[in-house]
Amino acid sequence: MADEELPQEEKKGGKLKWIIIVVLLLALGAGGYFAYMKFMAPEEPAAEETASEQSSAETPQEGILKPLPVFLVNLADPLGRRYLKLGVEVEVRDEKVLEELETNQAKIKDSMLLLLSSKTYGELSTLQDKIELKNQIADRLNQVLGNGSVLRVYITEMVIQ
Repeated sequence: MADEELPQEEKKGGKLKWIIIVVLLLALGAGGYFAYMKFMAPEEPAAEETASEQSSAETPQEGILKPLPVFLVNLADPLGRRYLKLGVEVEVRDEKVLEELETNQAKIKDSMLLLLSSKTYGELSTLQDKIELKNQIADRLNQVLGNGSVLRVYITEMVIQ
């Protein structure tokens, strides 16, 4: 009689193991799917993005990239021991703006140095601060070259020490 009870208990334990394995596989599959959808899947454009795409259809999508010289400035920290090394490339509308970049190089360097040296380490530490810096650089360059001349600014090198 003892022999007959033992195989039944083993069968119950075997079924329980399979149930646990199936539940774990389903949980892993659901977690993997969630991670894929959250982090790796391409996002569908929202209504705001489609509106911005329509407005950008009026202006040229791509311009001409022009690297600016690397800027090395002391930051406006109280002790004055931090510096910023920044390399940028600007995307401009057309060849005419490229010529203006060359002729107004002194004004551009002056404007950039004043902007960068007024920043502190705290004003450049987060991603949002870097995006704001790119917008400020574009605004300064558009003031020198004329509105709409600079389409985008790309940070190609940034060292804060």
